[in-house]
Order: sequence, then C-alpha cells, then structure tokens
Amino acid sequence: MKTKTPKTQALKITLALFFALAIVLFFYFDGTQYLSLEALKAKRLALADWVSGHFAVAILAYVGIYIAVTALSLPGALVLTLAGGALFGVIWGTIAVSFASSIGATLAFVAARFLLGDSIRKRFADRLKVIEEGIRQDGAFYLLSLRLVPLIPFFIVNLVMGLTPIRVSVFYIVSQIGMLPGTLAFVFAGTQLNEITSLKGIVSPKLLLAFAIIGLMPLVLKLLLNARNKGKSSK
Repeated sequence: MKTKTPKTQALKITLALFFALAIVLFFYFDGTQYLSLEALKAKRLALADWVSGHFAVAILAYVGIYIAVTALSLPGALVLTLAGGALFGVIWGTIAVSFASSIGATLAFVAARFLLGDSIRKRFADRLKVIEEGIRQDGAFYLLSLRLVPLIPFFIVNLVMGLTPIRVSVFYIVSQIGMLPGTLAFVFAGTQLNEITSLKGIVSPKLLLAFAIIGLMPLVLKLLLNARNKGKSSK
C-alpha cells in the first residue's frame, strides 16, 4: 500500500481548495445565467458576429470554457454543446466539443481518482465492486456503453470511473469515441437554435431510446466475440 507523502497531501489539499473555490465562485456569481438556453438565444447574433471576425481566438476560448465547465462538473455542458453548433457549425462545432468534452471529462476523472479515490473506496467498497467487476469483465466495452447512453449524466460517469482501475488513456479514447454520436446530434441541434424552445424538447424519449439501443451494441458485440472465441476453443 502506498504511503502518502507530505507533498502529496499538500497537493491534494491545494487542488481540493481550488476546485471548491472555483465551484463556489461559479454559483456565487450565478454562472448558470450565462450557460442557459435563454442567454444563448439572446446573445447568439452578437456572439456569431464576433466569432466571424475572430474565429481562431473564439474557438480556443470556447474550448477552454468547455474544458473548465466539464472538469469542474458544472451545469451547462448541453447548452455549450448547442452553442458549438450555433456559432461554429456542424464540422468545427463537433471537433471542438468532441475534444473539449473528452479532455474535460478526463481531468474530472483524474481529479476524482487523485482526490477522492481512497476515501470513497473505503466508504462505498461494496457498491464499487459491481462497477469494478463490470470493468474487469467487459473492459472498455462497459465504459463505451455508458458513454453511448446519455441516461446517466456524464459527470457522474467521469467521477465514478475515476474510482475504478481503468487506465487514463483508455478512459480518454473510449470517451472520445463513445460521446461522438451524442455530440454530433446536439451540435446539429445547435444549428437549429431558433427552433428550440427548451432543453427538455431536445432530450426527447425517442432520442434517449435511440441512444439506449446504440449503447447496447458494444455489450452485444462483446457477447458475440466471447461466443465465437468459446466456439473456436471447443473445436
């Protein structure tokens, strides 16, 4: 068992304070008002005009904001995804959101592992065993299924997966692939921003059902591969 050095403890405390301060400041200054559908629709024309004259700076700033929001597990990722489509179009919006969401998710994953790993494992050891067992049995397929189905909020997936043995590189790659269909769908929705009246209207039961069916595909593929391997070994 690894011993905790004073430097490690100090770093944990510093990072925990930074995360806590950033989250408190976000809510203290009512950051949610800037990441609402209403605010996006009201400022879309002004933002689009600025983006057209400062595209590179705008997309870098957008990616930075998206990474920060995702890494801190703050509300507003869906609105930011819609903004990507509304301001940058389907292609650039999808590229920006795909990388920003994956990087932000990985930072949240690493933070959860570094800051919360030991204490959460001790307190919820029995519950984590179920998830860890799923990772051991199905590996990346398990995470891929969670990413393809938006029924479980992605910030919960980020935090919970940080408490499992899955490697950081695997988490990032699978997240990038698994979140791509949803990213593309919501970025495209952002290009039709004027027709959207509420966020609930976007996440319709039919869309969730479609994602659920897609999300089952990796596990079905894993079962088929296992069956084929068993068939070969029995011959």
